[in-house]
Amino acid sequence: MTDLLRRIEDIVAPTIVGMGFEVVRVALSKGGTLQIMIEPADGRPLDVEDCATVSRAVSAVLDVEDPIAGAYTLEVSSPGIDRPLTRAKDYARWAGHLARLETALPVEGRRRFKGTLLGLDGGLVRLKLDDGKEAAVPLEAVTRAKLELTDRLIEEHRLAAEGAAGQTH
Repeated sequence: MTDLLRRIEDIVAPTIVGMGFEVVRVALSKGGTLQIMIEPADGRPLDVEDCATVSRAVSAVLDVEDPIAGAYTLEVSSPGIDRPLTRAKDYARWAGHLARLETALPVEGRRRFKGTLLGLDGGLVRLKLDDGKEAAVPLEAVTRAKLELTDRLIEEHRLAAEGAAGQTH
């Protein structure tokens, strides 16, 4: 994460957290889109109105602090089903699901890993690879990680959405 993205996250996180959400990722594209991925802190599914409400609040904070030189487009979104894994707690939460990881430098002779997440243990992301072997990748070496879309992940997402819908009635 660059210093600018860290600064932006530091600026917007208190507002987002105060509204009952968590910051999943902050990214700035070369095209000038500032993407802020959020999720409800209570685990319920995120809806479009949540994104719009957070977008309005974050936009006001960013207008005051003005951390980005020039014009940009603000996008507040959900991490989606095949979400990025950006926080240490994500590796524990999504243990048992298929994930892809990339590192800047080789770890155990490779930079790309795909396998079932076994969790995070002492700063090491543990994966059971497709060949049955286990890999231990230092969390600080991971430059990119995301869940892979599987039937099991889709089903878990569906059940969570149904559970949330049942609570609103």
